[in-house]
Amino acid sequence: MKMHEINQLTRDEIAQRLNEAREELQNLSFQLATHQLDNQVKVRLARRNVARLTTVLHEFELNKRQEPEKTNR
Repeated sequence: MKMHEINQLTRDEIAQRLNEAREELQNLSFQLATHQLDNQVKVRLARRNVARLTTVLHEFELNKRQEPEKTNR
C-alpha cells in the first residue's frame, strides 16, 4: 500500500488495514518458516506496510495528521 492511498483513509480504516497487514505478515512468516513461500520479498513488503500504517496511526495520536476531507463527487 502506497502513502498516497493511506493518506486518503480515515483513522478507523487505517486501523482496520493495519490489522489485516499484521495478519498477512504473520501468515507469510509462517509460510517462510515452513518453506512454502516462493517469493520471500513478500515478507519485506508486508513489514513495510505494517510500518507505514503504524507510523500514520501514531501521527494521528500525536495530532500531526488530520482526517482527510471526504468530498462528494
